[in-house]
Amino acid sequence: MKDTVFLGAGRITSALVAGLRLAEYGQPIVVHDRHFKKLQQLKRQHGVVIEADLLSAVKSAHLLIIAVRPVSVRELLKQIFAATNRRLMVVSLVAGIPLSTLQAALPSPVRWARAMPSPVCRSRQGLTGLAFGRDVSTANRAQVRALFSLMGAVVEIPEKQFDAFTVTYSSSHGYHALSALVAAAEAAGLDRKTAHLAAAHALADGIAAWRTGKLPLKKLLEEAATPGGIAAAVMESLDRAAYQKIVAQGLLAGLKQAQKNATL
Repeated sequence: MKDTVFLGAGRITSALVAGLRLAEYGQPIVVHDRHFKKLQQLKRQHGVVIEADLLSAVKSAHLLIIAVRPVSVRELLKQIFAATNRRLMVVSLVAGIPLSTLQAALPSPVRWARAMPSPVCRSRQGLTGLAFGRDVSTANRAQVRALFSLMGAVVEIPEKQFDAFTVTYSSSHGYHALSALVAAAEAAGLDRKTAHLAAAHALADGIAAWRTGKLPLKKLLEEAATPGGIAAAVMESLDRAAYQKIVAQGLLAGLKQAQKNATL
């Protein structure tokens, strides 16, 4: 029994399966979802094994990954609890719900971890945050890390930092900023194609240069925005408009939503 089983056939499962296929992952991938059309689509796209019966999917699992919405977790864990009393490694991708709550709903011999993978895992350029329950063995920790490492960087963080990581690491920040910058560039007179090129360079290439280089972020900012120059005028205007405060408010809203998710 070596199946990697996903419960939930939504967007994050689709991204992870795509990344695993790109990495030529060798273990069988089984997906369960109550919506059969989603299962059929994943089967067509990525050749997964689909399992319409929840209990059969759980019984086949060597590694069980829960990828459903927070509102669906309580009932799902009740059904799993009735189906298994064996030692099983379970990874929750559900934002906001802590390990203590998951462990109370589905206790030992089940072992729990939390993972927060980016949808960018689809291209194997993702980032995944991990937190493990205290009773997770060294072998199981290595098993979970190895899986997500196939799709990008992995960072293990204390669970108390998990919500802050979740609201910060999302690729939505980059996509949202790119969309806003493209729209502003078009309004300033650029054609759409050139606006996309210029905005993507400003965001992606500049950050890539920081990641691979040795200069600190402050130095790069000084290099890119010469005092009295055009870039400096743009930065000063953004600061006057409370750019940093707006970003902080956005993260706070995300933390509040995570707290709402926390109780099953």
